Amino acid sequence: MSAFERQTLSNGVRVLTAPMPQAQSVTCSLMLAAGSRYETPETNGIAHFAEHMFFKGTERRPTARQIAGEIDAIGGEFNAFTGKEYTGYYVKCAAEHRDVALDVLVDMIRHSRFEAEEVEREKGVIVEEMNMYFDTPRDFIGGLYDELLYGDQPLGWDIIGRKETVRGATRDTFLDYIGRWYKPERLVVGLGGKIDGALIPRLEELLGDLDGRAQAGPQPVELSQNGGARVKLRTKPSDQAHICLGVRSYPLEHPDRYALQLLATVLGGGMSSRLFSEVRERRGLAYYVFGVNHSYTDAGSLYSQAGVDINRIDEAVETIVRELRRVAEEPIPADELEKARSFAKGRFVLQLESPQGLIMFGLRREVLEGHAAEPDEVLAGLDAVTAEDLQRVATDVVGRDGLNLALIGPFEDADPFEKLLAG
Repeated sequence: MSAFERQTLSNGVRVLTAPMPQAQSVTCSLMLAAGSRYETPETNGIAHFAEHMFFKGTERRPTARQIAGEIDAIGGEFNAFTGKEYTGYYVKCAAEHRDVALDVLVDMIRHSRFEAEEVEREKGVIVEEMNMYFDTPRDFIGGLYDELLYGDQPLGWDIIGRKETVRGATRDTFLDYIGRWYKPERLVVGLGGKIDGALIPRLEELLGDLDGRAQAGPQPVELSQNGGARVKLRTKPSDQAHICLGVRSYPLEHPDRYALQLLATVLGGGMSSRLFSEVRERRGLAYYVFGVNHSYTDAGSLYSQAGVDINRIDEAVETIVRELRRVAEEPIPADELEKARSFAKGRFVLQLESPQGLIMFGLRREVLEGHAAEPDEVLAGLDAVTAEDLQRVATDVVGRDGLNLALIGPFEDADPFEKLLAG
């Protein structure tokens, strides 16, 4: 039995549902194939800023308090998130209040007022969010790593934007961005949980008159020829250094996506992974350390992130480099592969247990790849990975290109770190 059902409104808006009849709640979401990657240098940060402004008032609900009040009145939770390639808005509530949730969500993205006074007030909020982000190295290090990998193009820019572009935003800035990208072909409505009553007629009433075509998507990422080790250092007084160290990998829909996922799991998934065991448990170099693969539609990276002792930073870098190279040079034992496979499958199944987790998984696939993979398809993909696949993928991604290191800490010179990567 399929987990997802897919329908299309008369204007091309896709509707993805994940029925869970045993649930008493429903998660209603609107997700768009539009995010910070769709910005220009002059509007960097506007996708995230717009996410804030959608909660500030519409024609029918003029204030943020009124919007929040309607969701509070049904005991619901609502929020939003902005990524580089997608943006989402959702409400979780008791299933009987589904139509209220959908009405509020659609009203927000279609009829927000973007009043000048509210825009100016929210600029201060965004700037303070930026200050918090830049003052929190554990959060900021990921953005620095993307800047190292992708440079001065949208994938290399921070989602939160730059202070000068945020301060320069006007009502027309928001209307232009939304007018370009918030179009039927880029919108997917998702509902997960208990879904009773006629849904499509209601959505036709809310969204059926949305029209227009979006402009062509963003330019493909341009990847510089690496060839050697690269380091990006952000000097900051601190008692702990934060690092991201990794290699370029594959885009989202690469045939080896599941082998790459298991490789990341072997390296840094869970408290018995190689990186956790070696960096934290055996050597005591870090409080947190993990390995992950993060892919966009046309690029990706396999990397480790850690917060490490500033006095033992060299040992930490050398240890992570050694573990990266070891997976490429030595076959991964069968029992370790099976443990990684079980870990990945188990975490995936846990993610799908809730209506929100299930529909968000399906929406991300639908928005970015054009179809929502069934959970059984993912589990089968993980089951099909062999030890030979892991070895081949590890050799390719670790061996074909240089290492990349982003680093935040009380250091002045990047040269010693470049030598560590090359050693």
